[in-house]
Amino acid sequence: MTELPYQLDRTIVIKAGPETVFRFFTDSARWAGWWGAGSTIDPQPGGKVYIRHPNGVETVGEVLEVRAPERIAFTYGYASGQPIPPGGSRVTIRLEPDEAGTRLELRHEFAEAAQRDSHAQGWRFQLSLFANAVANETYRDAAGAVDTWFEAWATADEQARAEVLARIAAPGVRFRDRYSALDGAADLTAHIGAALRFMPGIRLRRKGDVRHCQGEVLADWVAVGADGKERMSGTSLFVFGPGRRIESVTGFSNPPA
Repeated sequence: MTELPYQLDRTIVIKAGPETVFRFFTDSARWAGWWGAGSTIDPQPGGKVYIRHPNGVETVGEVLEVRAPERIAFTYGYASGQPIPPGGSRVTIRLEPDEAGTRLELRHEFAEAAQRDSHAQGWRFQLSLFANAVANETYRDAAGAVDTWFEAWATADEQARAEVLARIAAPGVRFRDRYSALDGAADLTAHIGAALRFMPGIRLRRKGDVRHCQGEVLADWVAVGADGKERMSGTSLFVFGPGRRIESVTGFSNPPA
């Protein structure tokens, strides 16, 4: 390989553990999930790297190093030879545990400054796709967790309610809405009990599909009375942690009709 004096560095934190994140560099189906259909990787030194971008541009390379779940390095060039010939640049990705999940550090080394500069936006975009691909798999059951959250708000028995919340929420879960500023599952459990006493018969349920982005979920909801009539509606923001548990919820109520 020729000398590669120009470097492009990017860092991103992903809400999943290193072992989960690293699978997206060693499994061709997951690799294609953030590069493009038909992309493949053979995760061993000398293994072939192939990327087929959605616009049809093809990138090729060779795996130089694999050290799961910490590091992978491979050459990177274009099948056409332009703007980088095959083998003409090198990508190194390092993963480190982070309190929010995994810290990913990418370094792309180039022979020319113009090559580096032309790839800056590409890596901004591609690593964002990567983070969402990991999150989509990690939090694929987010809708179920949201439904369990609303189930807890209809559970009258305090011990049962605490057990429901423990399945989906972190012990230090935070909850904020117009009537709540709570920290911790014990405080939340007691608060829900009070809501059930003062608003008997009211039940919350999710309305429509959740919208998910990198560990944060928006869910629309309605509050229905014992007579089946809608009394209130709104949207809640659920923030998940790397352990797939809800760390915080912020609820927004819609203005009365």
